[in-house]
Amino acid sequence: MSYKESILEFIEKSRRVLKVSKKPDREEYFTVAKVTGIGIIIIGVIGLIITLMTQILGK
Repeated sequence: MSYKESILEFIEKSRRVLKVSKKPDREEYFTVAKVTGIGIIIIGVIGLIITLMTQILGK
């Protein structure tokens, strides 16, 4: 497969994906934003707990 053929194949696949995809509505957008925010908070709390444990156990 040549370089030009691989680029054309990529463009064709990209078009197919764009045809199937849709813009999220307001409710879906806020749901994704809430789930993402909750995930960030959980990861932050886990990091805080690990940091506190290492400081307490390190002394």
